Amino acid sequence: MEYVLIIIAAVFVSNIVLNQFLGICPFIGVSNKVETALGMTGAVTFVMVIATLVTYIIYQYVLVPLDLTYLRTITFILVIASLVQLVEIILKKISPPLYQALGIFLPLITTNCAVLGVAVLAVQQDFTLLGSTVFAIGNALGFGLALITFSGIREQLDMMNVPKGMKGVPIAFIVAGLMAMAFMGFAGLV
Repeated sequence: MEYVLIIIAAVFVSNIVLNQFLGICPFIGVSNKVETALGMTGAVTFVMVIATLVTYIIYQYVLVPLDLTYLRTITFILVIASLVQLVEIILKKISPPLYQALGIFLPLITTNCAVLGVAVLAVQQDFTLLGSTVFAIGNALGFGLALITFSGIREQLDMMNVPKGMKGVPIAFIVAGLMAMAFMGFAGLV
């Protein structure tokens, strides 16, 4: 039951994008089409879960015993960048169709602060390895929910008669703000 609560909290109550404002760049930049949002969601989910697992293990079994916890952020950044490169190389060799499907999304994840944020939050909240993994999955689902919903709304807005000065990013920010306020309604859920 504890893990179900972690997922519900990560997806709805403290959504990584709409509540904690991490990962805003891909949220605004990659949300023009649902298809690209789905690709980005898959790539972020994969990297976020693996990065959280690896950073948790490095933090708990290397940095804490050696009293080097002050190196957490730089270590996590290096691990995430290395993981993304490693995943890119492996996918290129093993599954060229999947590599093509992910396209530009894989390198973009290196600079996605949501991935680093989830890894840091998992360590700060003293989750176990399984708890950290569930937390990462929940946050990835929350990221995907926000991104896919937002991209669907933006596709609909492209077909509507939006005033000239509001087209594009201005209306996107207004919709993002409204979505964030809507997600605030989940605050008492968990």
